[in-house]
Amino acid sequence: MKHLTLNIPDKLNLDEREIKRFLAAKMYEFGKLSLGQAAELAGLSKIAFTEILADYDVSLINHPSSDILRDAAQF
Repeated sequence: MKHLTLNIPDKLNLDEREIKRFLAAKMYEFGKLSLGQAAELAGLSKIAFTEILADYDVSLINHPSSDILRDAAQF
């Protein structure tokens, strides 16, 4: 696993847990991480991670509507 060091100004009053969850949610939103990968980065189970996505204005379903319609047409 890679390690990243960020210098966060004290006046922002952010903790490591909150930063990890935000980063995981946004990376999931942009398709950079799968749900499982994002949950692991956030330090949560998949179920718990899906429950916090709304806190970051991230939808659980993050696929383009064209992909969803194409997949649905296969059934």
